[in-house]
Order: sequence, then C-alpha cells, then structure tokens
Amino acid sequence: MLQQEVPDDYVLSTGVTTPVRTFVEWAFHDVGISIQWKGRGVAEKGLDASSGEVVVEVDQRYFRPTEVDLLVGDWSKAHSKLGWRHETSVRDLAREMVQEDLKLMQTATIAEG
Repeated sequence: MLQQEVPDDYVLSTGVTTPVRTFVEWAFHDVGISIQWKGRGVAEKGLDASSGEVVVEVDQRYFRPTEVDLLVGDWSKAHSKLGWRHETSVRDLAREMVQEDLKLMQTATIAEG
C-alpha cells in the first residue's frame, strides 16, 4: 500500500459484520468474564454474570449522527490492486486486541492511565 506509485485509499477488512454485543462478549470472555445483558436499547447494560457488577453501558455520546443498519468493509479494491486478503478472523482480531490491551495495562503507570 505504501509502496504504490500513486497514493490511494484502501479498506482493509474481513468483509464480515459482527454485532457490537458479540464483540463485547468475546472481549470479556477472553479475560474470564461472562456477560449477562439486562434492559433494552439505550438502557441496556452488560453485567458480570458472577458479581452482578455493571461492566458495559450504552453511552449516547458515541452514537453516529446518522446511524446505519449495516456496517461491513469492502476489501475488494485492496485485493484487486494489491493482492491483499485478510488472514485474521473477527474473533481472532478481538482476541488480539484484548491481549495487546492487557500488555499495555501491565506496563502503564497510573499517570499514563
């Protein structure tokens, strides 16, 4: 992508759509927490099934101005122009993100957050 003679934009994606709820469940599963969902819509919360503690809440500040029903990346241009194909599943991507966040938390100081 960076070695192309002419700069261009490319979408790198799996081409698979995954509900946010599923992604959240995977991430918490990877740190040993099972999520139990309570409520609906903006009042929905994810609770640690063992302790009952709320660990996930909807925050309207992160809503898109015009919400879309389906988001899925189209990586066909990257494939046709660069020969790129995804090799990582969405599930594996979630797992990698959690592992990297855990590494960061182990090395970060309190001042860094």
